[in-house]
Amino acid sequence: MSKLQFYAALWAAKLSRPALKLTGHNGTNFPGELALKICPDFLRYVGKPEHTIAVTGTNGKTTVSNLLCDVLEMSGRKVLNNRFGSNIASGISTSLVNGVSIFNRSKYHVAVLEIDERSSKRIYPFIKPDYLVLTNLFRDSIMRNAHPHYIADFLTDSIPPETKLVVNADDLIASSVAPDNPRVYFGIRRMATDVTKCVNLINDNQICPKCSGELQYEYLRYHHIGKAYCPKCGFRAPEYDVEGRDVDTEHMTMTIADSGEGGDSHVYRLLSDGIFNIYNMVTAAALLRQLGMSHAEIAGYMDRTGIVETRYNVERVGNVELVMQMAKEKNALACSRAFDYVSHQPGRKELLLMMNCLGDEKHWSENVCWLYDCDFEFLASDDVFHIVATGPRARDYRLRLLLAGVPAERIDCEEDEFAAAELLRFEPGSRVYMFYGTDSLALAYKVREKVKTLGEEAAK
Repeated sequence: MSKLQFYAALWAAKLSRPALKLTGHNGTNFPGELALKICPDFLRYVGKPEHTIAVTGTNGKTTVSNLLCDVLEMSGRKVLNNRFGSNIASGISTSLVNGVSIFNRSKYHVAVLEIDERSSKRIYPFIKPDYLVLTNLFRDSIMRNAHPHYIADFLTDSIPPETKLVVNADDLIASSVAPDNPRVYFGIRRMATDVTKCVNLINDNQICPKCSGELQYEYLRYHHIGKAYCPKCGFRAPEYDVEGRDVDTEHMTMTIADSGEGGDSHVYRLLSDGIFNIYNMVTAAALLRQLGMSHAEIAGYMDRTGIVETRYNVERVGNVELVMQMAKEKNALACSRAFDYVSHQPGRKELLLMMNCLGDEKHWSENVCWLYDCDFEFLASDDVFHIVATGPRARDYRLRLLLAGVPAERIDCEEDEFAAAELLRFEPGSRVYMFYGTDSLALAYKVREKVKTLGEEAAK
């Protein structure tokens, strides 16, 4: 590749941004797509900050990336990120285009890049992170990700050998990735809600990786996440280097500490009582410790952050509370965790299920087997008094709910999302939960406005 070809790609990509604005187009990834089309090796040559942090994994990578960006920016660092673009090669390219001058000099101290697991082979040959945060590995869209062990092998083949991993020790699939790379392990000590036997439909890691015996757990959080060991050969999950402990969801506190006697520690304020977000905090803290920040510093900065409202948001509407709860579509585990969380909340609940509402269902399809890996059984409790299933998969949701033991009289089914909102009952004192996915975010906000209007009218 010639230098002229690279600069042609860079300048064309930069010029495309004002052109898109003038023509009224969003084109979040277009500059990166254009750069890669002109120069396929664009990622190799584009200027990068001195330090790069990559964040990947099935769930939590967006929240962890946002936490890292917020804390690093508060600490005075100028951070390049892709939080407003995609996590594939074109989105990464667009962020890097925005992060350099016309002479290809980076304008940032550090990059925090959320990277899709399947995009690894297109990104890591050209971007070699100093640190790679691996949140977890679970089943995801079967069309793209097949199985978590397949993704683990995919990552192992892609991650540069010099990259240091910050990896979840409570996930044996994730902690098996790139075994020869330097690494730091994080995890969470036993919690009051832990069990020792899996109660979920999915447990993708039941066999000892050393002797093929049956794994058991000192404590198990959900699916295959917990402290595993093999009674047959003595294999045990890795020990923590950074750990969360003394989690108190009543007082919303947790201690995060370096393992070992005399290690640095601090009491953190929980950003959320959901286990996913408790892990996200520990994950971010483990990475920030690698950058030399004390736990007191990290906790202080995290106190000034929060979980972005696209993930979880609560507001009062008339006589009810309206909760926006993200439940990643095509992802059995993400929906299971959301359903489990809601099932443990007090009071009476009404649900609007609108995952997979893409607005383009004629050109999209998905194997619906993920619905049968998902724990809809959490929604069969008596305090969930009404469920409205909507969108192109409304009838699939209804069937799955019936199989989960939800009585038919509690279920309404309406494909049109706005008409479905009109079926909500707004029982005074209850909570209305809207479940939506990443692909349906824009539609979810439009439906929310109608729900708010209907809720206010019901209160009159």
